[in-house]
Amino acid sequence: MRLLHTSDWHLGRSFHRENLHDAQRAFLDHLVAVVEREAVEAVLVAGDVYDRALPGLEAVELFDDVLHRLAALGVPAVFISGNHDSARRLGVGAGLIGRAGVHLRTDPRGCGTPVLLADGHGPVAVYGLPYLEPALVRERFGLARGGHAAVLGAAMDQVRADLATRPAGTRAIVLAHAFVTGGAPSDSERDIAVGGVASVPAAIFDGVHYAALGHLHGAQTLAPHLRYSGSPLAYSFSEADQRKSMWLVDLAADGSVAAERVACPVPRPLARLRGRLEELLTSAEYAPHEQSWVQVTLTDPGRPAEPMEKLRRRFPHTLQLLFEPAEEAAGGPPSYAARVRGRTDLEIAEGFVRHVRPGVAPDATELGWLREGFEQVREATDRVQELPR
Repeated sequence: MRLLHTSDWHLGRSFHRENLHDAQRAFLDHLVAVVEREAVEAVLVAGDVYDRALPGLEAVELFDDVLHRLAALGVPAVFISGNHDSARRLGVGAGLIGRAGVHLRTDPRGCGTPVLLADGHGPVAVYGLPYLEPALVRERFGLARGGHAAVLGAAMDQVRADLATRPAGTRAIVLAHAFVTGGAPSDSERDIAVGGVASVPAAIFDGVHYAALGHLHGAQTLAPHLRYSGSPLAYSFSEADQRKSMWLVDLAADGSVAAERVACPVPRPLARLRGRLEELLTSAEYAPHEQSWVQVTLTDPGRPAEPMEKLRRRFPHTLQLLFEPAEEAAGGPPSYAARVRGRTDLEIAEGFVRHVRPGVAPDATELGWLREGFEQVREATDRVQELPR
């Protein structure tokens, strides 16, 4: 059976206030073309269909359009909800939509109930595990405590129990949205650590023939049967060196897999430039990046006048400007930006609480409040970015 594995579409997301609607539409056009050209027999979408729980109308229209096009091709598709999606909203009408071959798996109660497909070699059971927030689903899985590994392990126990009742030779596929140990993250994935340790061991997926993973935005292979497709577009400059793609997976009669990457369209290349302003404005070395989306880190000892305006004369798509004066690199006192570099918003807020309340770290309730606050700020920012410019 030939499968197309993709994830993390984040429909409705922008890139440093650059509207990505046309780029996302081009990706979905490309996906449908690949399904037709490569004779794909099932599409697997491993979560984060939308970028936020309340997606804008344009994002919903993109999703609606691709659902109709896949249904018209007669190619079954299985979607799960990710940590960015509202599971309840994404799953509205799932039973009715499923009759058209589009299967929305957003309810944790359905983890052990597969979508049943078949090819010339027999049945294929596809289990969709939506993103499982530990605090919200522990009770449903009969757990008194535990984090991401515990709830995902309980869901996989249901998968293996159901698979044991299937005819001999049934091949099993799982879709999951999680941070699996050994995966390489980027800056654009939303933190899922609240509610327990974020990562889960790869061994959780033992017993299935292929695990189609979502959440991490870089395509990567943790084992031949355990892969992240990554996001189809770059959503942070930390992804500048990633090659965006989908996995075209061939599932053999014995359950073994062979996979190849199918490149996704690139709306505009990304570049991260570093140096003194005058060098960046004059050196021929940077000419290939003049039409890229650009992040610039200036190392001038003093902050130059009007740096963004000057940079945009040569690099009109400069989107982010950072400052790291040369004295800092030479051993001077690090700036606040340097001290917090690489830390998430939540980690920075935790550090602030510890600073103003020495010896007392925020407890689980306070971490929940902080996370809720950041979520509200993100949603407010999204709404502002969607206003006409």
